[in-house]
Amino acid sequence: MVKYIAKRILQFIPVFLGVTLILFIMQNVVPGDPIKLIAGERKLDPQVELNLRATHGFIETDADGKIIYDENGDTIDTPLWKRYVVYLTNLLQGDLGTSYQRGTEVTAIIAQKYPYTVQLALVAIVIEAIVGIGAGIISAIKRYSFWDILVTLVTSLLVAMPAFWFGMLLQLIFGIWLKDLTGGAIALPISGVAGPISKYPAWTYYILPACTLAAVSTAYTARIMRSQLLDVMNQDYIRTAKAKGLSKGAIIRKHALKNALIPVVTYVGMDFGAMLAGAILTETVFSWPGIGRETYIAITQRDWPIVMGTVTVIVCVVMIINLIVDVSYAFLDPRIRLGSSKNEG
Repeated sequence: MVKYIAKRILQFIPVFLGVTLILFIMQNVVPGDPIKLIAGERKLDPQVELNLRATHGFIETDADGKIIYDENGDTIDTPLWKRYVVYLTNLLQGDLGTSYQRGTEVTAIIAQKYPYTVQLALVAIVIEAIVGIGAGIISAIKRYSFWDILVTLVTSLLVAMPAFWFGMLLQLIFGIWLKDLTGGAIALPISGVAGPISKYPAWTYYILPACTLAAVSTAYTARIMRSQLLDVMNQDYIRTAKAKGLSKGAIIRKHALKNALIPVVTYVGMDFGAMLAGAILTETVFSWPGIGRETYIAITQRDWPIVMGTVTVIVCVVMIINLIVDVSYAFLDPRIRLGSSKNEG
């Protein structure tokens, strides 16, 4: 197992380098001068512009940070490969650069915004796991019953709905219609997070965005759970357990559920990684101050240090979550653990 984990960690290196290289190339291929974007509509003083270019590494400087000029008195553009090496070196030291628009360190921006994304993802994944797995089990046990048809119908509707549309629908129903019907007595907040003078309790701000984020994934989890449980229930060892006189509940709890959960855990784990990557649509619809919305704003403003920093962090988080999911297989299925041990020996 240790050997496998070390091998997977080594595989992270080319992925990490590839992502940073692609992002760096995109930054330099997309039209637009970042220094002009910093100034906005203002006209920069030529010396101020040169200083900004030197600060952000677009032109060559000496060890003291002074601008280097050629024999004609012109500045020297820093080669792309050199800028990439400097960027990668700073990145490995935890320096993600400085925002063009705000002048704030990207590390500080991510540290401020990412906890909101993590909190939302945790609430959403709990909803997905409990509702999705529960609905899938009920649908499988009550096959062809009213409950099975209801689960199938609801999951089909959720899969067909775009996330942003579903989010706006929840805002309309629970934030506006419900408020009008009850005269303002009952309603849910439809945007943002709780503040010092919030009208609603802090936990209520998570309900609508978390349900929106979890909706489609919950539907897929229920479908996977149903199909896997039905497949496991037709295995020979389940028939043997029935022949021994075990109750249906005991068979499901002790034998069927654990094996049926393996692909479900895979999907939920991968989906949790995707949620931690920041749900741009959900966070934008609900004005949730997470990393997804921050990335969207940075893209619209062409604030490349923020884009590159957030995407790099997201890639690292997703790779770690995927590794954790793979390792969890060994605890759910002993055959995987024994197989890996045998191969290592």
